[in-house]
Amino acid sequence: MTSGLRMSWTLEGRGWAGCILEDQYAKAELTASYITSAPEELLAAVTRLVTGGTEARVQFEAEPTAYRWIFSREGDDVRIRVLYLRDGRDGDDRGSVVWSGRAGVHPLARAVIRCFDEVARTYGESGYDETWGRPFPGFELEALRRLWRSRERARD
Repeated sequence: MTSGLRMSWTLEGRGWAGCILEDQYAKAELTASYITSAPEELLAAVTRLVTGGTEARVQFEAEPTAYRWIFSREGDDVRIRVLYLRDGRDGDDRGSVVWSGRAGVHPLARAVIRCFDEVARTYGESGYDETWGRPFPGFELEALRRLWRSRERARD
């Protein structure tokens, strides 16, 4: 299992963001455009996994390329693969793996929550909206946080 999973989300100009996903073994630098709801979809996908979902997918459009996240949950572990696609409409078989690893579902949720907490601290909601071009995904972040905390308490 992957330990030390980290993620960051950095706004890089109007409608563009950089996302870094890394663990002790590998690091991937991804790009996302605001033409899709990438942050909201990522938060919702991790929320589904925390609730017991076994699969989730998210796509970051990078116009015309894309990064597709594929999550597969087995017990408390989640296998994560991120594919680079030359065209976002391509199937998985046309993509190349840019990052692959495993994490516990709770460490994955914690990494995503920490990432977007840092985004909120760095930009604030209005600064995020002005730079990204969409509102900060506060509802999705808080939904994940509440669910994660309730599941963490139940584990204790």
